Amino acid sequence: MSGPEPGLEAGSEPECDPAPEPAPGPGQEPGQAAPPLPRREPVRDAPPGAPAEAPDVPLPPAAGDEPVASGSPRPRVGFVGFRPPTYDPEPTALPLASPQEIGRLVPDSVLDGARYGTCTLRAASVRGDSARYRGEPRRDALVTARFGAGADALVLVVVATGARAAEGAHRAAADACSWIGEAVGRSHLRLAEDMKDGRTDALASGLHRLTDRTYGKLRARAAELGLDEAAYCAAMRCLLLPADPRARLRVFFGVGTGGLFRLRDHEWEDLEPGLPTAADTVAPGAPDEGHSPDGGRWEAPDDAGLTIDFDIPQPRPPFVEGPLAPPAQPFRFHASRANPGDMLLLCSDGLAEPLRGEPGLAGALSARWSSPEAPALVEFLADVQLRVKGYADDRTAAAVWEA
Repeated sequence: MSGPEPGLEAGSEPECDPAPEPAPGPGQEPGQAAPPLPRREPVRDAPPGAPAEAPDVPLPPAAGDEPVASGSPRPRVGFVGFRPPTYDPEPTALPLASPQEIGRLVPDSVLDGARYGTCTLRAASVRGDSARYRGEPRRDALVTARFGAGADALVLVVVATGARAAEGAHRAAADACSWIGEAVGRSHLRLAEDMKDGRTDALASGLHRLTDRTYGKLRARAAELGLDEAAYCAAMRCLLLPADPRARLRVFFGVGTGGLFRLRDHEWEDLEPGLPTAADTVAPGAPDEGHSPDGGRWEAPDDAGLTIDFDIPQPRPPFVEGPLAPPAQPFRFHASRANPGDMLLLCSDGLAEPLRGEPGLAGALSARWSSPEAPALVEFLADVQLRVKGYADDRTAAAVWEA
């Protein structure tokens, strides 16, 4: 996979002058404060071969690319903000294929959904505008899986993103999803029991260990391929949902960047765990004071208190040679109880960044997703693809509506 020219980042758009304040989103009066999400400035470097930016004058929307307006019909592919994005709203070029790896081709988009207990799940992963224009594969990977049956079933959602401009980034993301899925699947009975009983300490310790083993396998695979560990790696974010309607605990865990949000009473809440400090490290046997009021906490990467046995078979060499080093980034863990009417959103950076940085997108998605009924699959896919100028990365999102 070819990388960007020196000084340019894949997934970015041409630099442009600051645009005027965007029009208010659906359900937002002029001058009204935007949903309370921190703002992060996007990277706006010009990609190789991208269309030249027009002078600083209003641009007409591209065909089929209509702005979102309150009360208007749902567009085929919409955008928020003053101008439409630079790239076409539909896929342009297919990724380069190898005859030896036809079975590992990554489709442009995937879509899934389910309903268990009090949860309705919608999940989608879409190739970003930049990758569609360049003919690059989607670096995001998505897995939705059910382990077990009946009230003992456990639903796992995994979102992974390969390293930017790295060879085989999409394969690293797929491997991370596959290996954490296997580990959780072997341990689903114990995990479901701990979730029903609210044993968050046991969940944090066990999931931390499974995550470390997954990243150990990624490092071993990078060595086999002769690649740098930092190149053959992925940000990974997971969500566990029990099928038992009496179990309202929702567990998030993973490593790396992305987003975890809750939509409650039409307001967005950023649930992303903050960076750990020295005070957050819990010594073995010491009282655990790292929980937030709703159950979120950090686990230090070198936590020595992993005592829960999930009956996982010992992995085959080379993974048993010495202790597995933890991932370079801290392990993230958050457990919270869902209220009826909540919507929980797990997403990759491609959606988390514009959701934090563009009030128009936060307002549009709040208006569309505040309904107690989950959208149809195709409607959810259209929502995830709401475009914002300056944000062109892959987007992967898994949303859970609570009955």
